[in-house]
Amino acid sequence: MSKIGTICVQGGYKPGNGEPRQVPIIQSTTFKYNTSEDMGKLFDLEAPGYFYSRLQNPTCDLIAARICELEGGTAGMLTSSGQSANFYSLFNLCSCGDHIVSSSAIYGGTYNLIAVTMRRMGIEATFVSPDCSEEELEAAFRPNTRAVFGETIANPALAILDIERFANAAHRHGVPLVIDNTFPTPINCRPIEWGADIVTHATTKYMDGHGGTVGGAIVDSGHFNWLAHADKFPGLTTPDDSYHGIVYAEKFGQGGAFITKCTAQLMRDLGSTPSPQSAYYIGLGLESLHLRMERHCSNAMALAKYLRDHEKVSWVTYPSLPGDKYYDLAQKYLPNGSCGVVCFGVNGGRAAAERFMKELKLGIIATHVADAHTCVLHPANATHRQMNDEELLAAGVTPDLIRFSVGIEDINDILFDVEQALSVV
Repeated sequence: MSKIGTICVQGGYKPGNGEPRQVPIIQSTTFKYNTSEDMGKLFDLEAPGYFYSRLQNPTCDLIAARICELEGGTAGMLTSSGQSANFYSLFNLCSCGDHIVSSSAIYGGTYNLIAVTMRRMGIEATFVSPDCSEEELEAAFRPNTRAVFGETIANPALAILDIERFANAAHRHGVPLVIDNTFPTPINCRPIEWGADIVTHATTKYMDGHGGTVGGAIVDSGHFNWLAHADKFPGLTTPDDSYHGIVYAEKFGQGGAFITKCTAQLMRDLGSTPSPQSAYYIGLGLESLHLRMERHCSNAMALAKYLRDHEKVSWVTYPSLPGDKYYDLAQKYLPNGSCGVVCFGVNGGRAAAERFMKELKLGIIATHVADAHTCVLHPANATHRQMNDEELLAAGVTPDLIRFSVGIEDINDILFDVEQALSVV
């Protein structure tokens, strides 16, 4: 089996003699066939191939295959955003009347998706702290629970989910664990190896790494036995009338049913379609992912140590920093580094945080995170703005929290910029 750095560069695509070295961009909406019968087999899911890029496209599938290989899964797909990847993963399991158990320490947009939008669809959720007791975790499950959701490293709280513990709880109740692995990427953590069943990504972040394109990905571990829990997942284990009675778990097996259903049903009907051009950009980003993550993490560690000792900084959170609340879990799940994001507060609270950000010269204020460029955000005023104070605290977001996404610039320039901004606070 290839090492992960080799997969970053060559995974998912093996050009033949005289074929393009780089993944080709198949910029086409449609694909030509010789007979109507050939086309019919595609629409019946009886033959592999492409007929309309809203469902599948060769460029997108090649990049999805690379991400799938990086995560150690059996099947993968791209979506138009990380948000759609999370929605599709959960909606592929749930329908009206069902229930989700979710970590409360997640990205604000994902919290709103689960707590507000999916509730309007009749899907309820119970949010638990990633640090909850076993009793609290068990109490969150209901007979109609269909999935457990969390983030490997929470955005922006930087809480680390105890993947094994949450996976074991999910499996005791016969449901899969869905993990958003955007912040560590498979370079630093492969959740499937710790019991996760479905892994999602906002490829917009480190995978692209250059702020060039929005995208998402879903990877199936192939480990969850849908037929063993057939009553909970009728969409996968009973006939689909829109495809002449196909039973996904039977026809496509444990390793292919989830992604096939997600593509054939949800992408068909909802159309969060990734463009071939975007997939190509993600592929370029993946080629240097293993190198960039090492630099992101070393820069972030240097900044975290600097901030920890600064008289104007009231607190610092970085999972790989000795003494951090999540340091032990980081050593278990992320021994080679966590991510490039450091969160901290400055003396003077929210007003001081906003003044600090205003004074930065190198770091830019942007909604983005996990980028080659250093960027900074005040989540309570931006990504988590829709939450009330109680929800903010449950998500690990305090009013003074500064999310500092450390780029791959020279660390001395980053530290100088931070120092000059702190000097006026």
